[in-house]
Amino acid sequence: MKVLKLSAQGLPQSWISLEQAVIHYAAGEVRWESGRRIAVFRGGTNAQTGEQSQIAINSIIGTRGVPNINPFQLRPGLTNAKLFQRDRNVCAYCGNHFHEEALTREHIIPFAQKGVDTWMNVVTACRPCNHRKSHRTPEQARMPLLYAPYVPSLWEDFILRNRRILADQMEFLMAHVPKSSRLLA
Repeated sequence: MKVLKLSAQGLPQSWISLEQAVIHYAAGEVRWESGRRIAVFRGGTNAQTGEQSQIAINSIIGTRGVPNINPFQLRPGLTNAKLFQRDRNVCAYCGNHFHEEALTREHIIPFAQKGVDTWMNVVTACRPCNHRKSHRTPEQARMPLLYAPYVPSLWEDFILRNRRILADQMEFLMAHVPKSSRLLA
C-alpha cells in the first residue's frame, strides 16, 4: 500500500511507503492530509502520562516545502507498462484489446528512418501488426493509426505509475486529469 505524497500546493511528488509517510508525520512535515486513514503506527509509552504514542497515516498527504521543479515541464518516463496503460491495451492499428504479453512498443516513425523513442512517436501494437508494419511508417505500410499518441500529464503519469491505487487516491488524481485524457474513456 502506497501513500500519495503531494507538495503543500497539491502537486503530486511521489508514491511513498507507509514507513516513509511515518517519517514525514514524525518530522512535522505534513501540512495537510486527505483521503481516508489507512494505517496507525504505535510507538512507545510516555513515562509521565502512561499514553502510548501513535501516528495515523492518511492515503494522501501534503508536505512542507516548495518543489524545486516546474511540474509542467516534466516529461514522464516512458515504459512499456505505462505506454500500454495509456493506450488501454488497444492496438493502434487493428483496434483489438490484448493482454500486456501480446503487446509491443511500436515506433510510428521507425528507428530505421531516424525515429526516436518518445511518447509522441510510440503507440501500443499487437505483435502481428507490429511485424506487418515492420520498418515502415503507417502511411508506407498502409496501416493508418486509429488513435494519436500523446504525452501523459503529471497527473496521468502518477496513475500510470501505480497499479494499486486506492479509490480516494484515484478520485483525487482523476479530478486533475485533462479532459482529453484517454484514461477517462
